[in-house]
Parts: sequence; C-alpha cells; structure tokens
Amino acid sequence: MGVEVAVDGLSKSFSGQKIWSDVTLTLPPGEVSALLGPSGTGKSVFLKSLIGLLRPERGSVVVSGTDVCACRENELQEVRKRFGVLFQDGALFGSMDLYDNVAFPLREHTRCTEQQVRDIVMSKLDMVGLTGAEDKLPGEISGGMRKRAGLARALVLDPEVILCDEPDSGLDPVRTAYLSQLLIDLNTQIDATILIVTHNIQVARTVPDNLGLLFRGELVAFGPREDLLSSSEPVVRQFLNGRRAGPIGMSEEKDATTAAAEMAADPRMSDVDELLPQLEPSPGLGPRAAVQRRMQRTGRQSAWSGAPQ
Repeated sequence: MGVEVAVDGLSKSFSGQKIWSDVTLTLPPGEVSALLGPSGTGKSVFLKSLIGLLRPERGSVVVSGTDVCACRENELQEVRKRFGVLFQDGALFGSMDLYDNVAFPLREHTRCTEQQVRDIVMSKLDMVGLTGAEDKLPGEISGGMRKRAGLARALVLDPEVILCDEPDSGLDPVRTAYLSQLLIDLNTQIDATILIVTHNIQVARTVPDNLGLLFRGELVAFGPREDLLSSSEPVVRQFLNGRRAGPIGMSEEKDATTAAAEMAADPRMSDVDELLPQLEPSPGLGPRAAVQRRMQRTGRQSAWSGAPQ
C-alpha cells in the first residue's frame, strides 16, 4: 500500500525570487491526487522538492517518519526508493531499447539476477500494455508508448509513491484518456499513492481523488475533488473552466480591479458545471482499496460519485 506524504510549510525560491511559500498538504496513502496551476507556478519544482532533488528554504516533507528536506544523503537515497517518477518527456535513454530502459533501475539499485530482472521488467511492461514492444528504441515508438515505457520504469522498484509530471503533455485526447485509465488501473492493482501534475482539465475532473491548485506562489486549495470542482473560489473556477475572465492573466499578474470587472461582466463565473463521475477501474480489476479508505476519511459514500455526498 502507498504511504502518506506530509508536506508542511514548504517554501522555495531561486535567486531571491519566490516560487511558492508555506505550501502545506497531505497526500493520503493509496489515493490519487492532482496538482494544477498556470504555467510557471512551480509545479515541477514542487515534485523535485518532494524527492529531494531540490532543497526548499523552509518546511518539511515527511515520508514514513523521514523528513526528505533534512535527512542526510544516505537516508535520502533510501527514501527515494519509495518513489517512482514519470518525467514529462519520459526521460528514456535513446540508445537503449525499452527492455533495457525499464531494467536500468533494477541493475543500478538492486542485486537481482538477470532472470529476476527479466521477470520484473516483462511484468511491468505487461502492466502498462507494452508486451511485445520491449525490443523497440524510444525513437521508434509513439509519444503515448514512450509515456507508458517511462511509467513501467517508474514501477520496477515497486514504489509506494508515484509522481507524474504532466503525463498528458504532447498526447492527443484519445491517448490522454487511455493514460488516465491506466493510472486508475495501476492504483487499483498496486494501491500506490499517486500525485499527478497536469494542466489538463479533463484529467483533473475525472482521475484524482484529491485536487490542489497553485497560484501566485501559494497553494490556493487542496482537498477532495468534489469540493474543488464545485468551488466558488474565482481562481479555481476560472482555471477549471478555462476562461479569460478571472484573476489569472497572461503574466499571472492581472490587476485585481480588472479581474473583478471581468468576472462581474461574465455571467458564467457563478455557474457550477456538472460534476463528472470519476473514472472507475477497468472491468475485472475489482474496486480500488483507496475508495473505502477515502470514505472513512471524508465521510463521503463514493470517491467517484456523480455528486458530492
């Protein structure tokens, strides 16, 4: 089962310029969460901070009792093994076929025999629907297949937490739909904690159990998807509906008076769109264990209900 990731008061800047400050949230164990926000709000920086690739100025990231922000390098290496990361571009080695790309972490970080490596690699490739493609080079396959290969590599060490940095970038809507279903199916099968960084509103509306939004260096909101999808908060409504009227501008610095006037002139700003049902696991996989835990945690009857309970 996935583990809880508790983020408290996290703040990060580059050369004195604030990226975000005092970010506090908890990724519930085994649940799927998504982090939204306009371009340039530091969502990828946040992911890198969770695994210690970047060191925040303040705050903590606690995973199974270990603070990623304060631990020594040898402890950091151990806690990183709890994470699997799907990078935005897949981050595959172009000179290696898919088999060797997926096998790479096993050969680097374990003492598995080659037969054990093969068993694990083929299992993970099968899990993401790439059986039969193991001999292909990254340059010989589609963008969607590269994403799935990157996901297979993220899975080989059996992570308890999976971080996905814009997994839908560069994909058409159909491939994005397949990838969204794959993430739900993987959560059903391995019960890992998953955090998805995305700009895709359809993904945000249908995949996660929990949603968060970064804006102007702050975490505007984080909580159950139903709460954010029905929120009246102007920046949340604007982003989730993809409208020009609202606080978000081209530079993210829209004048407050201008934003207020635009919202007053747009009658749709007060509308609450129909809450789409959350994706369910593919037939034959059974229910997600996260659903029962989420029911107990939030008091909601269903994580994929068509309306708040």
